[in-house]
Formats: sequence, C-alpha cells, structure tokens
Amino acid sequence: MKMTRFLATTAIAALVGVWGFTGAGAGQAGRATAADSQKIDDFELPDQNLLAHHLYSLGVDSKAIVLITQANGDPLVRANAAAYNALRSAYAGKGVEVFMLNATAGDSREAILKEAADYHYDMPVLQDLNQLVAEQLTVERTGEVIVVDAKTWAIAYRGPVDDRVTRGSTKSAATKTYARDAIDAVLAGQPVKTAHVAAPGSPVALLNARGDNSKISYVKDIAPIIQAKCVSCHQDGGIGPMTLVNYEQVRGHALMIREVLRTKRMPPFHADPRVGHFANDVSLSADQIKTLVHWVEAGSPRGTGADPLGAQTFAAKEWPLGTPDVVLNIPAFTIPATGTVDYKTPWAAMPADFEDRWLRASTFKIDQRQGVHHILTSYAAKPPASGDVTRGGFGGGNTVGTYAVGGDSSMLPPDSGTLLTKGGVLGFQMHYTSFGKEVVDNTKVGLYFFPKGVTPTHIQHSSVITDPNIALTPNTNNWQDVAYITFPADAKLFSIFPHAHYRGRSASAELQYPDGRRETILAVPHWDFNWQAWYTFQQPIDIPAGTKLVAHMSYDNSKRNAANPDSSRTVPWGSQSWDEMFYVAFDYQWKDETSAHRTPQNDLALNTSRNIGVLDKNLNGKVEVAELNGRQFAPMKPLFSMLDRNGDGGLDVTELAAATRGRSINLDPEDGVQAAAPAPATRTLSRLGG
Repeated sequence: MKMTRFLATTAIAALVGVWGFTGAGAGQAGRATAADSQKIDDFELPDQNLLAHHLYSLGVDSKAIVLITQANGDPLVRANAAAYNALRSAYAGKGVEVFMLNATAGDSREAILKEAADYHYDMPVLQDLNQLVAEQLTVERTGEVIVVDAKTWAIAYRGPVDDRVTRGSTKSAATKTYARDAIDAVLAGQPVKTAHVAAPGSPVALLNARGDNSKISYVKDIAPIIQAKCVSCHQDGGIGPMTLVNYEQVRGHALMIREVLRTKRMPPFHADPRVGHFANDVSLSADQIKTLVHWVEAGSPRGTGADPLGAQTFAAKEWPLGTPDVVLNIPAFTIPATGTVDYKTPWAAMPADFEDRWLRASTFKIDQRQGVHHILTSYAAKPPASGDVTRGGFGGGNTVGTYAVGGDSSMLPPDSGTLLTKGGVLGFQMHYTSFGKEVVDNTKVGLYFFPKGVTPTHIQHSSVITDPNIALTPNTNNWQDVAYITFPADAKLFSIFPHAHYRGRSASAELQYPDGRRETILAVPHWDFNWQAWYTFQQPIDIPAGTKLVAHMSYDNSKRNAANPDSSRTVPWGSQSWDEMFYVAFDYQWKDETSAHRTPQNDLALNTSRNIGVLDKNLNGKVEVAELNGRQFAPMKPLFSMLDRNGDGGLDVTELAAATRGRSINLDPEDGVQAAAPAPATRTLSRLGG
C-alpha cells in the first residue's frame, strides 16, 4: 500500500548535471546590450495540448524557428489565420518550426483551445504564463512574426506575415511576403533584406516588463524566496550540487538561476499550473519567478541591510521527519565505476523485539545520491526462501515507501496506515547507476509508526496503469500512447506517479466518469527523467464506481532528445533506462473499506481491468482484433471470432476476462511480458524499472 509522497522543499537546483547550463558565465549578470538584444536565450513553454517545447532542443534538426504573437479575440490574428497555416505548410519538412506565442494574462488554456479550434490555427500555441519570453523578445503587438535563425539564435526578421491585412485595410492578395522572404534567406544562409516591419496588431500588455528592477531588494525580496524555496536542498548536507546560503553564492549563480527558471528545469515540480492543485507543490509562484529573473537582469544588486541568509547557519537534518522509530540498514553494495548494474534485491529483517505496528511514514537516507536511481520496497511476513522478497510483483506484500531522485520521504494520509507484522523482513529493489568512480553505498531507511495499540481506520492501496507492449518507432519526437484502469467501486484518489525512461516527453491523466464527463487531473508537459515525482492532490478526488483513470504518455525518440541513447532504434519495454516504460502508479482508498472491514475483491477487479485498459486504444470499452498486441495478447488474434461471443466485433470486459481466465497482465519487466499473471487481492506495485 504505497504512501502519499512529498518532495523536500526545493526550488533552484538538484543533482550535478540537472542544470545543463548553456548561458554566459556565472557572475556576469546584467542588462542585455544592444548587440545581444537580437539573440534569444533558451526557454521552454507548454502548448494548448499540454506538451512542452524546448527552444534549443529544436535547433538540433531545425534551421529556423517562427513565433507568431497571438491573443484570443484579436481580429488581425484571426484574419491572418489562413496565411499563418499556409506559412507552416509551405515549410513543413524543410527544417522550419512554426508556433504561436500567447502572452496575454487573461487567456486561459481552455479559451486558447477554443480559439485555435474556431479559427483553425494549425500549430502549437505556446502559452507564456509568466511573460518572460515576451519580455525577452520585447513583444509589443499581436500578429508579429518573429523568425529566428536556429543556428545562431539571432532574430532574423520581425513584423507581419505579409502586407495583405493591415490596420484599417485588407487587400485581396498580398504583394509583399515579408515572412517567407526572411525564412528563405535564413534557409539559404543569406542576410534578410527587410529585417523589421512594424507589426499591425493590438498592443500586448506585459505586466512587469523591464521596469525599474534595480528597486528589487535582495534583503526584502530575494533572500526570503531563496530561504523558503531553495535552502533546504542547497545547504551543507543537502541534495543540491551547490550551496545558496549567502548573497555571494546566490549572486555567483545568478545567470544559472535565470536560465533554469526560463527553461523550467527548476524548481523540480513539473505539473502544469493550469491543471489541478497539489499538496506537495514546491514550485515558485509567478511573482516569485519574475522577481528572481528581473533581479538577475538588473545585475543582481546587493542593496543595503544585513544578509538574512548569511546571518544564519544552515545544515540539512539527518532525518527530515525526526528520529525514526526503526532504522534498517540496506545491505551495502559496491557500485562499479563503469558498466551496467542489474537490479539488486537485498532485504533486511525487522528488529528481534519488533511487534505488530501500523506504519505512518518512512524516509530514505541515501548514501550515494549519484549512484542510487530508485528504490522500491516490499514487506514480507518472513524471510524469503529465494533471497528476493520483491520477486513476482513484490510478493503481494505491502510497500513501505519508495525513493526516486528528488523525493526521500513518504507519508500516509491522516488516519491511514500499513500493517507490518512481527518477524517480517523488508525487501528492496535497488537500481544503481555507475557514475565514474567506484563507491560503496550504505543507504538506510527510517520507519515511523502509530503509537502501540493505535489502529488507523483507513487502508492505503497502490496500483498501476501500464502498457508493456510499447515499441517506440525510430526518429519520432512525439510517439504517443494511452492506457487505463477502471474502478469497480467508489474510491478516493490521492496521488499519481508517471514514470518513463530517457525518452519520456510528457504525461497526463484524466478521469472518464460513467456519465461520459472527462476531467484532466494532472498534466506534466515536460516529464523529467531526473526528477521522478509523485503528484499528491491537495484534496483527494472522489471516484465513482465505473470511472476510468486514463493515462497518456508521449516519448521523444529523436535526435532532439539529448538524453536519447539511439534515435534510430525501435525501443521496447524494458527495466533498464535505454529501454522504455509506460508506467503510471497511483494511490487510492476504497470508500467502503476500513482496517476492520477489508474488501480484497475490489483490488482484484481493479487490477484485472488493466487488461482491457492496456489494449483499448480508442477508449470505447472494447478490444478490436487490431488492438490485440504484445506477446501476451497477439496469439489471441486467430481465436478472435470465438472469443467474441456476442459477435459485436470487440471483446468486452467479460469476454476478455474469460480469454485471460480472469488474470491480470504480468508487469514484471525482468520476467518479460509473456503470460497472464495472477492478480493477488492485495497486489501492490510491481517492479518499476529504469
């Protein structure tokens, strides 16, 4: 029964290598010069379809990037919609990427979706929620086409798409094709003859565009943000690669801070702010982000007054939740300097005097953070005969917490627990990664219990939505997949954990209610391999019986993905990071279940429904013959007419259950996806992988 997770409060950095800094050297912050003002710094923005776009990644295989400033209701942009679409079509496949850029504070994602559909905008509309990109580009009006040379990141042209529509007049046809002329010049490596024409659209209101930022106070404005959002990781003993505990250190990393904010690499919480509210949200507010960026652009002034950070002593706590009731030592392991380390599955026995207790929280104390990628756990009532407690879907036992980069502690909801029994052992799935030197890892786990004699009312469960049939096609930057699971009884949903490997690009989750309503509850436009985050809802979501929890994931198997080991490869499911996974875990409770009244039949029905959710790609509740894919299900194709007992051209839940004998798909990546595996009534998470 997986516990609700939370990340340590953190804002500006993580592990070495996460920053990926590409800007100017630290300590050289200041206003851009006139010569620099026509170059674009890196950024990342989400579009209306909840997919993030990273500027500098586009330059891997693009020659020009086109940004068209847009605002809902703007008559000039609407009048030019056909011209914008024609521009995108004309250069499709020629190394030119075309986007719209919306920096209008009042335009919601839903409104942008409707505007794009109504006026047929055939391109992503990037939403500049904090207006930092519009500020950088000094956007003043809508309908401005900005052509960027993707090799130099210099602005080659800015102005209208052509001269057909201007303020006050419309021609039957354009006589000047400014944007096309500019793009053609960039593609030919030639200077653009007409580099600037006044944009004819409506004014764009930038709420705090490059005002007198020198008035931003380090003492009153900046230091409080750093202390509240950054210091817990960036202090002695913290997980950050540098400390940020005084003005000199913050100033020294100022340009790096600005870049990771613009590219959304930090803070390490990647849920789209337009979708849902989360209890463990460690991100900065829009005002905090703009304050930091504007302070950096003002030269990071020190100002007057004592340094609120420098006056304090910061050091990370050994145990952030306090002294544990029980500390278990995970058996030491020597991580080699190079090479691949197969998953290790050690176990540790509970203390000899341990009695039955209900667990409420756990914390991992990671010894070698660069070498420990993730840890999964499983509790068993006695030591395993095979030496592996976690084998076969964690043995059907209870999980007592997980570790993945960026989250050390796990806490259950109030009055919820997991029972650990006397004489039991805790098994671990350890994913170690070599990082250039041989080290010995001595990681520990701390366990926190309810007082003796106290029994919590509620039981926390975990399950997973998955598709082990994935096979990513080569050189594809937006390979998409979908799968779901169906709740057989009323439940509460507490948190979601999307997981992929190096090629993961985005993730989202939606509810499809029995009455047909659809609600997106999580969107991660940029899924980050370096930060495997659980997203815990601010309030548990009520799930009526019959509701589908649908997971969407996309993958970048192209050269644009800097982490991609081989873009020419068809990528299958696999436990190591060079293969892939579609794996979305979630925490839930059954509304009619208590610790005194267990309902294992609900878990069995939930996990068995995974079979149809893996295959039913059009979400119509049935599996057509073309959807029978993968080693487990493809052999059913010749038998389809026999399995389709009612002859309606699709296998429903009952027919598919009969075909699989009511068993749940095997999720263990080390065993491979071969035969249907029994789904224990108390089944918990299987091996995560990656």
